[in-house]
Amino acid sequence: MKDYSNYSLLRHNTFGIDARCRRFVEFDSEQEAAAVARGLSEPFLVVGGGSNLLLTRDYEGTVVRSAIKGCEVVEEQADHVLVRVGSGEEWDAMVDCFVSHGWHGAENLSLIPGDVGASAVQNIGAYGAEVGELIAWVEAVNIPSGEVERIPATACRYGYRSSQFKHEWKNRYLITHVTYRLAKQFVPRLDYGNIRTELGKQGITHPTAAQLREVIIAIRREKLPDPKVEGNAGSFFMNPVVGREQFEALLAEHPQMPHYAVDEQHEKIPAGWLIDQCGWKGRTMGHAGVHGKQALVLVNRGGATGQEVVTLCEAIRADVQAQFGISIFPEVNII
Repeated sequence: MKDYSNYSLLRHNTFGIDARCRRFVEFDSEQEAAAVARGLSEPFLVVGGGSNLLLTRDYEGTVVRSAIKGCEVVEEQADHVLVRVGSGEEWDAMVDCFVSHGWHGAENLSLIPGDVGASAVQNIGAYGAEVGELIAWVEAVNIPSGEVERIPATACRYGYRSSQFKHEWKNRYLITHVTYRLAKQFVPRLDYGNIRTELGKQGITHPTAAQLREVIIAIRREKLPDPKVEGNAGSFFMNPVVGREQFEALLAEHPQMPHYAVDEQHEKIPAGWLIDQCGWKGRTMGHAGVHGKQALVLVNRGGATGQEVVTLCEAIRADVQAQFGISIFPEVNII
């Protein structure tokens, strides 16, 4: 187990903000997680790969991270497998592993940064898929008792970029393992974004799982900046969901507006489109800016502070509210 004082978090946030924490603890087993849980006191912050984190200041508390590795099949049936994965594994490496073994369902979630534990907290999603659809159960250590609990996915109440771990259970658990239910039969999801267009460019009408993963990776790399080159946390804002009446009024005024049905009474509108319509794509404010290819992504142009990113965020939110009457909210955890 690692245990450091006055520790720099520069390597633990993809925005590239050089903030520090009073204490940093990293566990690599369930037993170590239990020991950490029993000794934790407020304030503390649980992090994964730092790809959904914006630090605006030094953190006067303990930062905790899982380094638990491993991947094993715990059950295999004719149509599916249950795969138990350590919370410290890199998510995209696991998607690659799943595809290579013929375990399906996660292909559309390729190249999403972060760790396995964070996938269960954030309910990561992309291109019409969400990880909550794949999770069978989550294993976590209770804070402060240190007791290990196995929590079924139904209890986690997964919703759009949401779970009990982000709300009622915040700071209640240290996640140690996530078990995914993956299909043996490949049923591709191709109708979200420009997946079919990109496949068509390659003359592919019936992709394999590996081909779909490659296309998803290519699309994301084309649209999203590399955090090693330009600090960012991927999609900064959640896509807003609006009621039918408001949606129809907006569509009448903006017939070219992209949208996706949520249910009979609600539609999801891409926040990136709203931000782009407000003229923010490619703009810079201080040392922070909006990515030139994807307005949903805020970037560190070099030397930006977390507060500069927040100032930019609030300016964008105000413009979207003024022009469309829609409130957009950060997906990123701002500390």
